[in-house]
Amino acid sequence: MSRLPSLAIVKGVITAIALLMVSPLIVEPKTLVMSKPQARSAAPRTVRLSQSYLILKRLFDMTVAAVLLFVLSPLMLAIIIAIRLDSSGGAIFAQERVGTRVRVKNGQRHWYIYPFVVYKFRTMRQDADSELHRAFVKALIEKDTSTIQQMQGDEVPEDTRYKLTRDPRVTRVGHWLRKTSLDELPQLWNVLKGDMSLVGPRPPLPYEVELYSPEHLRRLEAQPGLTGLWQVSARSAVDFDGMVALDVQYIEHQSFWEDLRIFFKTPLAVLKGRGAV
Repeated sequence: MSRLPSLAIVKGVITAIALLMVSPLIVEPKTLVMSKPQARSAAPRTVRLSQSYLILKRLFDMTVAAVLLFVLSPLMLAIIIAIRLDSSGGAIFAQERVGTRVRVKNGQRHWYIYPFVVYKFRTMRQDADSELHRAFVKALIEKDTSTIQQMQGDEVPEDTRYKLTRDPRVTRVGHWLRKTSLDELPQLWNVLKGDMSLVGPRPPLPYEVELYSPEHLRRLEAQPGLTGLWQVSARSAVDFDGMVALDVQYIEHQSFWEDLRIFFKTPLAVLKGRGAV
């Protein structure tokens, strides 16, 4: 009988999070449509991964995401409350991203581009505009070092050179969430839904994909992930082309054991905080 109160508390916490994550707290995503023919035709690409690997990866994703959502539910509830107390607006930020899925056509499996809504804990003001980030992404992809330096300032640590560090839109709680990467926790729901995997290239924004070269588009030859090779090895210490190179390296050597290696290296990378802002 002594276990019943604790079980009721756990159920209550999960119910509270479910209620707090519904529409009244979600910042509605803006519809961003890719306009370049290049971006629209980036897929299909032939899937070279075995069916057994894809099934095993999906089972691992669903199991781990469900367990983590259950275990981390008290922490997620505390974060939701902190965000609500710190600034006005919803606790969950919903944003359109570009993902890929496997489809079968004429007996062959291909990667196809599809838009989906990614969920994060809100780290910016409710009325934050995306133009600042758009300009930074454009400069990053086009290797416009003068613009990057102008936006970053002079005193930027080496491991955050390629991350927008001077962002006035970020809230006090949001800065801490970004530094600890806890703002990504709601994406466990994306993993559970099948929009994302636990391991894979980070899902890009539509206006980012519009600037991609053919080599950059290779990032879209895998399901987007919550963590990846870039996160555990370099993060914001490498430029955009360096990030793409790491994503392509993962894609070319993708395996279940590589996924496990990256997944279990992620907590250490988060604790170090290297490249996080």
